[in-house]
Amino acid sequence: MLLALLGWVSSCVTTFVPLWKNLNLDLNELEVWNMGLWQVCITQEEGVVECQAHGSFLALPPELRISRLLMCISNGLGLLGCLLAALGLEGWRACEDKPGQKQRLLLAGGAALGTAGITTLVPVSWVAYNTVLDFWDETVPDIVPRWEFGEATFLGWFAGAFLATAGLLLACSARSTSTTTPPAPACHQPPTTRGPAGGHHHPHPKNADLVI
Repeated sequence: MLLALLGWVSSCVTTFVPLWKNLNLDLNELEVWNMGLWQVCITQEEGVVECQAHGSFLALPPELRISRLLMCISNGLGLLGCLLAALGLEGWRACEDKPGQKQRLLLAGGAALGTAGITTLVPVSWVAYNTVLDFWDETVPDIVPRWEFGEATFLGWFAGAFLATAGLLLACSARSTSTTTPPAPACHQPPTTRGPAGGHHHPHPKNADLVI
């Protein structure tokens, strides 16, 4: 659960911070350009940050458009997975009388978290791959500045790994709980009957002859 929460928070931060790509201009080294899924920011040496939102959604490159959708889906699935897994934990009193229901909640939460991890890794890796292709593009003159990896790229990789690992651990814990066999019942001694005086009276076969 700690990995799930950490991965979900990191995924949300990755979605909204404009640090997916960094660009340093050779002509003006005092400015650093940062690009995210929603806006582009310029950081100057004095610490002043100016941000401008992207234009039309349809005018964005395909990787940014699809990354927006996938990251939003990842954030929603991560939150849903955390809630389902929390309800399925043994320390939570909900559904205590229904252990099968708790196992299904854990499995559903683990599946949602695993899917959230995949939907985080895919857009981050796609944007990183295109960044590498553009950086080593030989058709672009050397004097043209190139985009490089931003801090959000590495944070997104960690977030996806945390979510996927948390989902796998929760699913395995639910699976191991469902396959445990109940303990064997203890052997019980046959009940004894009490006589009229309150003492123990052991039954004996009927019509038994006393042999002297």
